[in-house]
Amino acid sequence: MTTLSLQPQSLLRQYLVLTKPRVTQLAVFCAVIGMFLATPGLPDPGTVVAATLGIWLLAAAAFAVNCLIEREIDARMLRTSRRATARGSITPLQVVAFSGVLGAAGMLVLYHLVNPLTMWLTFATFVGYAIIYTMLLKPLTPQNIVIGGLSGAMPPALGWAAVADAVPAGAWLLVLIIFIWTPPHFWALALYRNNDYKRAGLPMLPVTHGQQFTRLHILLYSVALFAASILPFIMRMSGPLYLAAATVLSGLFVWRSWQLYRHYTDERSRGLFRYSIVYLALLFAALLVDHWIRLI
Repeated sequence: MTTLSLQPQSLLRQYLVLTKPRVTQLAVFCAVIGMFLATPGLPDPGTVVAATLGIWLLAAAAFAVNCLIEREIDARMLRTSRRATARGSITPLQVVAFSGVLGAAGMLVLYHLVNPLTMWLTFATFVGYAIIYTMLLKPLTPQNIVIGGLSGAMPPALGWAAVADAVPAGAWLLVLIIFIWTPPHFWALALYRNNDYKRAGLPMLPVTHGQQFTRLHILLYSVALFAASILPFIMRMSGPLYLAAATVLSGLFVWRSWQLYRHYTDERSRGLFRYSIVYLALLFAALLVDHWIRLI
């Protein structure tokens, strides 16, 4: 099927799918939390809007490049085989043009309407995900998601930089939480999509080291995540409300990981993956609510 044979609405949706909207939304949400935590009061609304738009554009561009690079791999995987790049309904040249327009627009917005620091940090994140992780790490090592996880963990630092024009220790603490969250989140997906990754020839941890080894590492990372999640309280970035929320949310994460370790089922693995997304959103939301309450 060629691009010309697609209806305009269908074509627009195909391009939108390349930007991985759900993943992009979570990344932008974490960046926005970083913006609000970067200042004692409310950040400038214009800066928030411009930074949100710029970060979204560059994130969307990075995901489109990811789909382009992995189009042959995606075609062999049930989960991704319907992407336009995998089916050939959007050509590589069109994806490059699409990503280029999004990325250039994002950089212009961040440079002129936010600040150069945010632009360069976001661009570095783009390169880290689209090039270093996708092209080098993912096909070469089962530790791909661990090493490459820093790129996906950067949104809070990007948001903080947008408002404060600096990235202090508090911002990096939020990056640390997402960095530790990423492996168990992704490995839970890899467990119940194990056959997909085998067909694709990717050295994901369940493929190279087996299910039991992966489940153990999910459990260990979930315990580390519990410890990392209470650091904002220990470092006096947050108060009792956040501590309570982090304890409950992280405790449930550890419990689900323990259950998965004791007895594996695809449903438990899928449930942990879905919960991990809710977990991160609620944890950062609790951090923001706690921040506002302490200002009152």
